[in-house]
Amino acid sequence: MNQQMEIISIGTELLIGKTLNTNAHWMARRATSLGITVKRITVVRDDTNDIAKIVHEALKRKTRFIITTGGLGPTFDDKTLEGMAKALNRKLEVDEKALKMVREKYEGYVKAGRIERVELTPPRVKMATLPKGAEPLPNPVGTAPGIMMKVEGTFLIALPGVPSEMEAIFEESVAPLLKKEAGEVVFFETSIYADNIMESTLAPLIDQTMHENPYVYIKSHPKGEEKKPHIEIHFSTTAKDFKTAKDRLGKAIVQLSELVQKTGGKIKLSVRVGE
Repeated sequence: MNQQMEIISIGTELLIGKTLNTNAHWMARRATSLGITVKRITVVRDDTNDIAKIVHEALKRKTRFIITTGGLGPTFDDKTLEGMAKALNRKLEVDEKALKMVREKYEGYVKAGRIERVELTPPRVKMATLPKGAEPLPNPVGTAPGIMMKVEGTFLIALPGVPSEMEAIFEESVAPLLKKEAGEVVFFETSIYADNIMESTLAPLIDQTMHENPYVYIKSHPKGEEKKPHIEIHFSTTAKDFKTAKDRLGKAIVQLSELVQKTGGKIKLSVRVGE
């Protein structure tokens, strides 16, 4: 089963350094925890042609999930849906279900005293103007719906760029789908820390350990200085159950720890463990 994902972050503010791309970080970690392998993260500016090109290229790779964040709002530079429509050669049309979602949000704002009356202005209708065949996803936090489409074997999903909205739609509408596709697999990770060993000395020891533990991914992250090395060593694996995952990492940790200690390095086993 194809359990792979690509994330496309859309927003010029990401490329000029105005905004930190926390959405991609959050989504990658959350998808990984559900047993999905994130293969690629791409950032693209608010340009219809650029968005269309990136989406088209991702679809050609036949990844099971393509999820975009950003560009679903009412402003002139929210161009994600337009770019998707162009990539798919589909028309944009007002979706009645999406329009109902938008209208109900503004009715709620009236009741809350945030606005005086419901008026479906062109910018507001824009949020309900979707590529033909798209299914709107309810937004529990904000106004703009997300969308989902099935394009051959790929789920193409668009989520808002506001983090609270993206996370809410993801948890309500996307996470159950990912979990179903991944099945009962478990992602498990843990870290240990090595002192008194340089990363260049550690590298071949990691290579050897990964070669002999093919289901375990090991990555070093230097935390200290060249003269006083302090390295986090992160282990992760995806397995059919918690015990298998834990046993795999336990074996790899013991093996690498022994190799490090033979070089005179020191291992700290007071580690962070997570699923």
